[in-house]
Amino acid sequence: MTIRVLACLSSLLLPVVAHAAEIPADPTNYQTLLPTLQPGDTLVLAPGTYPRLTIDGLHGTADAWITITGPESGDAAVVVGDSCCNTVQLYDASFVAVRNLTIDAMGQPVDAVNAKDTPSHDILIENNIMQGFPAGEQQIVGVNTKTTVWNWTVRGNRIIEPGTGLYLGGSEGDTPFIAGTIEGNVVVNPVGYCMQVKHQNDYAALPDMPAGPNATIIRHNIFIKDDRESPDGDRPNLLVGGFPDNGPGSEDRYHIYGNLLLYNPREALLQATGRVSIHDNLFVGSNAGFAALVVTPHQGKSVRSAYVYNNTVYGDGTAIAFSEAASEDDAVVGNLLLAATGLSGPIADARDNLEAPLADAGQYVAMPAVMLGAMDFYPLPGAVEGSALDLSKMAGEPEFDRDYNGQAKGGLTFRGAYAGAGDDPCGPLDDVVDDCAATGGDTGGSESGDGGSDSAADSGGGSVGGSDGPGDGTAASSAGGSGDTGGSSGGSAQDEGNGGCGCNGARTREPAWWWLALGVGLRRSRSRERTRAHRRVGVVAIRQ
Repeated sequence: MTIRVLACLSSLLLPVVAHAAEIPADPTNYQTLLPTLQPGDTLVLAPGTYPRLTIDGLHGTADAWITITGPESGDAAVVVGDSCCNTVQLYDASFVAVRNLTIDAMGQPVDAVNAKDTPSHDILIENNIMQGFPAGEQQIVGVNTKTTVWNWTVRGNRIIEPGTGLYLGGSEGDTPFIAGTIEGNVVVNPVGYCMQVKHQNDYAALPDMPAGPNATIIRHNIFIKDDRESPDGDRPNLLVGGFPDNGPGSEDRYHIYGNLLLYNPREALLQATGRVSIHDNLFVGSNAGFAALVVTPHQGKSVRSAYVYNNTVYGDGTAIAFSEAASEDDAVVGNLLLAATGLSGPIADARDNLEAPLADAGQYVAMPAVMLGAMDFYPLPGAVEGSALDLSKMAGEPEFDRDYNGQAKGGLTFRGAYAGAGDDPCGPLDDVVDDCAATGGDTGGSESGDGGSDSAADSGGGSVGGSDGPGDGTAASSAGGSGDTGGSSGGSAQDEGNGGCGCNGARTREPAWWWLALGVGLRRSRSRERTRAHRRVGVVAIRQ
């Protein structure tokens, strides 16, 4: 009897297991093979140049994703742009991964990756290089979602000189980006935003949408801007908009941690609205006209809850500005603020922050500068410690007890993004997301690896966004004035259109302002076992 039952079960399961396959493809046949993929299949693209990739109606399952991948090392599979259509286009897809491709717009006015028309959920965009965007076109995007999506993971990608790096959600707030994870990406010198998550209007839940409350995780990314002006209006490096006022999504939250936001000559580094937790980030190179980190209403959405803790800020003007009081709760705790003004605006719970003038930054950190490869904001011994911080409000949030490098914060005595002093165990701050072998943390973010990352729930974050994917792992002014900043000019990528060295040598004091020259060169990524060249930004600070 038992044998017969087992035999029956085996016969039922066998077709599913037997079908999962690695399917080799090349530029001559891959478009023919694409629509035949079944759950568990992996389409392996050989090196070569491929016409645009359209993923239409492909559906894996939670246990058997469909994967489209280029080589993990050696010569690349390059998907090239066409003036007619976006380079990688998704319609009505789920449990699909796109990995290890070079996605080259070839100067055409098209997005690298775009989802539109019909919802796509449980999507992984991982370890791709996106390049070749037309110069000066803010409307052209690296990763653009123009339809309702949920459980997207965008991980380990390098987006080079786009119009906008990531533009998540519709410009009118009617196609929300829900429960996503954005981690370990490098966005270099966009015209507009490195990343924006759009505000969300009230919406009805769709089948298979997570019930929530959900969280969108933005962690371990590097967001770099240069001096170029945008023809459509200047933008922050990162902007996150508010959630629905009622119904699904109204209790959602952003968790933003472990990121490096570098340089913005005309806007804030981060503008946040709604319900946010912002911790253990490095904000470097803000300008005198805007606060580095701005918490403010935007596009009809108010500030509900804002926890801002253990960040390091280095820049002119104000470090952290609230332009309205949070309606539910706030906490601004344990930050290291090296700026002309530390805090501004109506903050109810501001405590245990260490504020110092920009000119005195060298008394607190190893090498204050705005230069990748040289700047080092690791604390000097005894310079930024104090009494233990009370982070009880944040207990249970994702990695609230881990610093920028991923190290445990221990006794919670350090101010700023690092819980240590002396030599940074993770080495220089550069434009590559590396492993930090000494501690298990990262210099710029998490290693993308082969499989899915741990979700915030694994770190005690509750219900969170972003599925793991296939693999082995399961500005208000510096015075804090009212009104919107950054995207306040209505701007978004598509609002009007389509849709340090780690050394402790001689320390210098940075002057109150600087000019930056940003150049793009070549560098090979140390974060992946891949040998093809990755473009690198070199940042040179010219001091006065």
